[in-house]
Amino acid sequence: METPAERVAVAQRPRADDETAFEVFVRDDADEPLRHVGSVAAEDETDAYERATRLFAWHADDVWVAPAGAFDRFTTHDLDADADPAPTGVPGDDEGDDHDEPRQRELP
Repeated sequence: METPAERVAVAQRPRADDETAFEVFVRDDADEPLRHVGSVAAEDETDAYERATRLFAWHADDVWVAPAGAFDRFTTHDLDADADPAPTGVPGDDEGDDHDEPRQRELP
């Protein structure tokens, strides 16, 4: 039985000095899901797309870029000394967290 991962919220601070960070997602073929491939620093979405295409996705069917600040990041890694524990309750569950249900990790 798998135990739930204990994550912390990563602080929302700028990740680039002069430019905005953009997260990059690509889809290699129409039948595949999008996958996160990295991030780029850019002045705007157009610049982010151009940089992402050169770095990660010159062959991809789809390239998605989104401002990194639009994402809430949670991790099990020790990235932020001031991090708060991530919420574990399920939205809409008035009784709070229910991790009594056994869960199995599915392996590919």
